[in-house]
Amino acid sequence: MSLCCGGRSLPRPRPLLRHTDVPHRVTESYILSGYRYPDYSLAECLCSAFRPTNETGNFWTHFLPVFVFAYHFAEAFTWEGAPAAGDPFFYPLWSYLAGVLMLLMASSMAHLLNSMSLVVREVCFFVDYGTISAYTVGSSLAYYYYIHPRAAIAETAITAGSKLDEEGLRGDPEEPLLLQSPWPDFRAFFDDFYIPSSCLVAIICVLSCCNTRQRWRKHRYVIRTLVFLLPFLVSSTPIFYRLLVASPYPAASTAFASSASMPGFFYRHCFWLVVSAVFNISKVPERLAPGRFDLWGHSHQWFHCCTFLSILDELHMIKSEVRALLLSSSGLLLLPSSSSPPPRLPGPTLASTLGVMFLLQAAIASIIAWFSCCANRIYAPQQRDLLANKERCSNHLKCH
Repeated sequence: MSLCCGGRSLPRPRPLLRHTDVPHRVTESYILSGYRYPDYSLAECLCSAFRPTNETGNFWTHFLPVFVFAYHFAEAFTWEGAPAAGDPFFYPLWSYLAGVLMLLMASSMAHLLNSMSLVVREVCFFVDYGTISAYTVGSSLAYYYYIHPRAAIAETAITAGSKLDEEGLRGDPEEPLLLQSPWPDFRAFFDDFYIPSSCLVAIICVLSCCNTRQRWRKHRYVIRTLVFLLPFLVSSTPIFYRLLVASPYPAASTAFASSASMPGFFYRHCFWLVVSAVFNISKVPERLAPGRFDLWGHSHQWFHCCTFLSILDELHMIKSEVRALLLSSSGLLLLPSSSSPPPRLPGPTLASTLGVMFLLQAAIASIIAWFSCCANRIYAPQQRDLLANKERCSNHLKCH
C-alpha cells in the first residue's frame, strides 16, 4: 500500500513491532518496542526518518549536527589575515572536516537504513566504525599541523619593529629574542611516528569493532567504547605536551591570548567523551525503566548528543590554535634565514593531509569489504528464511 502525494507514490507506514516480533539480531537491550522489520525498502527507510521509531532519534542526533558543525567550521575562513580556503595552510582543517562529516553522515545513515536487511544492517555499522577511525586520523592531522610542538615556534627570531614596541616585547633592537623548545627529546616521535601511529591504531580499532558484531557480543558495548580510548590517547599526545610546557607564544601577544583558550576546550572535549562513554556502556535511562524510553531519550541518543558536543569543543580547540598561528605569522614572528633543525614543520601538502585520509579510507574500505562478505555468508540465508516465514504467516492469515 502507498500514499499519493504530488503525483508521487509514498510507501504507507507499517506498524512498528515489539522486540518479540523481530529477529533477536536487531534488538537492543531494554528497548522493547518501536522496531522495524528488516525487510524495508530504501524508500520506506527514508520515510521512517519522519515518523517515531526507535531509530529516528539516533538519525537526527547525528544528521542535524552536520549543519551546526559546518556553521562553526566556516568561521575560520573569515578571520582577518586568513589565507584563501584553498591555501595549503587549511589542508589539515579540510582533512578534519572530512573525518567529522564522514562520521556524522555514516552514523545517521546507518541508523536510518539498517532495517533494509540483516546483511545491510551489518554493512551499515561496519561503515560507521570505519568512519569513526577515519575521524580520529583527521583529528590527528589537525593536531599535527596546528598543535604540534613545532607548529608554532621552536627556535624563532623575533625581529625589531614598531608592533614589538607597542606590546613591550622589544629588548635590544639589534639582538633577536630566541624562544627555545623546552622538550626537544620528543621531536622524533612527533615528527616521524605520530601520524603513522594514528593510522595504525585506527585500523586496529576498525578490526576490533567489526569483530564485535560477529564475536564478543556479550561485551560489545564495553569493547567498542574502550577500543576508541587508544586512538584518543595517541592522537592527543600533542595536546598533552602543550598542557605540560609553556606556551610557544610570547605572553603579551594576541597569539598567546588565542592559544590560552585551548586547554579549556580540551577539558570540555574530554568531559563530553567520558559522559558519552557512560551512556553507551550503562544503557541508562532505559535500563532503569525498560519500555519507557523506546522512542525518545534512550542512551544511544544521549550518546550521540554528547559525542557531538565533544567534537564541537574539539573544533573550537583546533580553531583557537589556527587563529594563534595566523596571528603569530602576521609580521610579528619571522623565521631565521638558516637554522638546524628547522624551526617549523614542513608545510602541509595534499599528499600529507587529504592524501593520508584517502589511503586510510582505502585500507578501511578493504577491511569493511572483507567483513561484509563474511556477514553476507552468515546472514543472507537467515534473511531468506525470515522472508519465507513471513510470507507463510501472511498466507496463513489470509486463508483464515
